[in-house]
Amino acid sequence: MSQRRPSQSANPNRPNTKLTGERSEAAFLYQASQRRFAISKPWGDSERYDFILDNRPQPLVHLIRIQIKCTDSLRADAYETRATYTSGNRHVVYTKRDIDFIAAHVVPLNIWYILPVEVCTPQPMLRFYPHRNARKMRLEKYREAWHLLDPPLTIHASIDENYPAGCDPELEAQLYG
Repeated sequence: MSQRRPSQSANPNRPNTKLTGERSEAAFLYQASQRRFAISKPWGDSERYDFILDNRPQPLVHLIRIQIKCTDSLRADAYETRATYTSGNRHVVYTKRDIDFIAAHVVPLNIWYILPVEVCTPQPMLRFYPHRNARKMRLEKYREAWHLLDPPLTIHASIDENYPAGCDPELEAQLYG
C-alpha cells in the first residue's frame, strides 16, 4: 500500500497559489477597468501574458500585454516573485518579445507594482518592500505606477479645418454628432 501526500486543498495552512493568482487577476481587472481600459483575455493559458489592455488613444490604437504576478508572504523581509515563466523544466526570464509589463500584486497590502518588462530582464527576482521606508530600493518607484500604462500625450493642433488630412468635419458631425 503506497502512502499518498495530502493534496494542497487538504492542508488548510498551505496557500493555494493558483487560487491566489486568480484572485489577483480579478483584482487587476477591477483596477484596469476603473482606469477605463478596454481589457481582453487570451483564450486558454498558452500565452505568456494574462491580459491585453487597449488604452484607446486617438487616432492610433495602442495594445499592452500584461503578465500578472502576485506574492502573499514575506521572505527575508521582502515580498518576492519572479519575472519568469516555465518552459519544460527551466525558468525563462520574460523579455519584450513576450510581454510589455508585469503587474505585481502584493496581496496582503493590496499594492500594485507596474513594471516595464525591461526592468525585470537583468534581475528576474522581484523584491518589494512596501512595508518599509525603502524609497531607494530598485522597484519602489514602480509602486502604483499605473500612469506608465497611459498613452504618451500627443497634442495635435492645426488651423486647417480639414485636419487631419482627409477629414471632413461636416461628415463627421453627421456620423458622430
